[in-house]
Amino acid sequence: MTTANSKSAPNSNDKEKELEASKAAVAEAYEKLMEAKNHFKAAAESAGVDMKTDATEQLKKGRDKASDLTDQASAYMKENPLKTMGIAFAAGFIASKFLTRK
Repeated sequence: MTTANSKSAPNSNDKEKELEASKAAVAEAYEKLMEAKNHFKAAAESAGVDMKTDATEQLKKGRDKASDLTDQASAYMKENPLKTMGIAFAAGFIASKFLTRK
């Protein structure tokens, strides 16, 4: 029986060492995972800022273009009031025909 106990003691000791090594490996892997997470988060935030800047620039360009088109339309209406009235009448007439069809 003494030999059984002496044999189980080294096995138990080996298992404890293996368990400790496994814990250390898991802890190291977890640290690397958290580090990678932080790197990805920083990269995503940086990309998000870049995308936000690009979107803001595109929005500004779109507003400028809309403003230019509005100014052109206003100028056309002031220069050609009769044509504008005729176009508005025709558009209203066509819209009423489409909307009142049975």
